[in-house]
Amino acid sequence: MGGQGRLVRMSRTWVIVVAAGSGSRFGGAKQFEVVNGERVLDRSVATADAVADGVVVVASADHLDRVPPLPAGVLVVAGGATRSASVRCGLAAVPHDVDVVLVHDAARPLASPELYQRVVAAVRSGADAAVPGVPVVDTIKRVGGAEADPQRSVVETVDRSELVAVQTPQGFAARALRAAHAGSPDASDDAGLIEAAGGSVVVVPGERTNMKITVPQDLAIMQAIAR
Repeated sequence: MGGQGRLVRMSRTWVIVVAAGSGSRFGGAKQFEVVNGERVLDRSVATADAVADGVVVVASADHLDRVPPLPAGVLVVAGGATRSASVRCGLAAVPHDVDVVLVHDAARPLASPELYQRVVAAVRSGADAAVPGVPVVDTIKRVGGAEADPQRSVVETVDRSELVAVQTPQGFAARALRAAHAGSPDASDDAGLIEAAGGSVVVVPGERTNMKITVPQDLAIMQAIAR
């Protein structure tokens, strides 16, 4: 995967790299797996550090001793019991004079610097939040019944033209993100908290190669992409 050259930094922007998950579906801490000779966490941090003024890595308290040596100035904090709680742990370490905060899943190590820049540009244009998204290409059907039922009935076919698959890094006006996290709410992603608070969320073009490692097969696919 190789190292990244130092890019022109985006002023007053910090990145929270969330690496506190247990990896239950993967079968272990996927953020410490190796892709093309480089740890997943290392790659995610290197890209964030190349384009932002500061980086906070949020790791599980049980895995702090496994966090590899990171670039000088990168902060490492212990996470919480949920993803949202972990983001709040990272947010607490971000200086209050920062304008834009990005939240990125360490398990997406192939996000490009250009993707970060698109997200930040959208926030600086006035959005409370910006998320990368890629069009859904499969036919999507809504089904009913219990998840354990292998033959669930189709309820309807969903119009995929209105759907995007959302990725990270997600970018936020710092004031909006702090306000959305007040009261310690939980959501599957931080943009959902902005939506719930009535803030504006825009979608910027994502990257097909910016896949997330969730199950072991994903690691093999990512190895091929990285090569």
